[in-house]
Amino acid sequence: MSTFKQILSKYLLIWLSLVCICAYKWDWIASHCNISFNPFISFTHILNWLIAVTMLAIGSLLPIEEVKMVIRRWPKILGGTTIQFLSMPLAAWLIAKMFHLEGAWFVGFILVGCVPGAMASNMLTMISKGNVSYSVGLTTCSTLLSPLMVPMLLYLFLSETVKMDVSAMSGTLLLTVVCPVVIGFTLSRAFEWWRELANMLGEIIANVAIIMIISSVVAANANLIKQTPLFILGALTLVNILGYLCGWFGGKVIGATNKMRRALTLEIGMQNAGLGTALAHTYFANYSEAEIVCAMYTFGCMFTGIILAQIFSRMPVEDELEELKCTHSN
Repeated sequence: MSTFKQILSKYLLIWLSLVCICAYKWDWIASHCNISFNPFISFTHILNWLIAVTMLAIGSLLPIEEVKMVIRRWPKILGGTTIQFLSMPLAAWLIAKMFHLEGAWFVGFILVGCVPGAMASNMLTMISKGNVSYSVGLTTCSTLLSPLMVPMLLYLFLSETVKMDVSAMSGTLLLTVVCPVVIGFTLSRAFEWWRELANMLGEIIANVAIIMIISSVVAANANLIKQTPLFILGALTLVNILGYLCGWFGGKVIGATNKMRRALTLEIGMQNAGLGTALAHTYFANYSEAEIVCAMYTFGCMFTGIILAQIFSRMPVEDELEELKCTHSN
């Protein structure tokens, strides 16, 4: 089981790509294999449940030391979370306006900018030799604040474009994001068997759920994907790069160490596009392209995040070099 977990996590982008290709080409596959149903489409009816299962797994895997760390380092955690909630919506809005995007495309970009934090950033922070506990702290903080901040930001940027039920969206985020995290964390503290089960299966469940979410969007919108302009991909890449830049230089502003800045950079650039996809499906059903934007961003940020993490891993960590200098001088 541990070998399967390592293979799934290490090559998540490859598995995601392969499954989505199958979802995209399912009509062709079904016609040649005499299959009369589409399994990927069925996932669209349980998107919110898939998000809830993902967050339950994340909460179950959250060590109590990380929660204590959030409390101890609250200024740095809150500072990084503030940068995230400010920079990414503004970056998405700026790029959308720069490319004169309207309607569903504009909605999709704003969704990408407003859904913070993703478990993948924690994994990539570890690869980058960054501060993993700070990354987990940022994800935890943004997750707990999401029922308040996400609807508020979406209303701020989209109220003139789309009618939305802010209170219903807050309730959905509370039930599908915050409550599962709290329940999972509590169960892991209360029951040893649950903690052991979470350590064995939690990461697998979370990754499989993300694959199911994105592949269902690809299957449901295969025809629209064919018509998606290439410049949309370029615009999303710019949003992603702006997020990384805001994380790196924003970390310097709040006095974060080099390792913490690596974590913040990846945390901000790696948005929770899976959550954005679920919100688009539930609250922006008339804007199908918005789901595509979120799905495309998932691919893009995973690809660039892996590259950036590898680059960071080959760079010296300034904090460690300074500690070595101090040691030698003494």
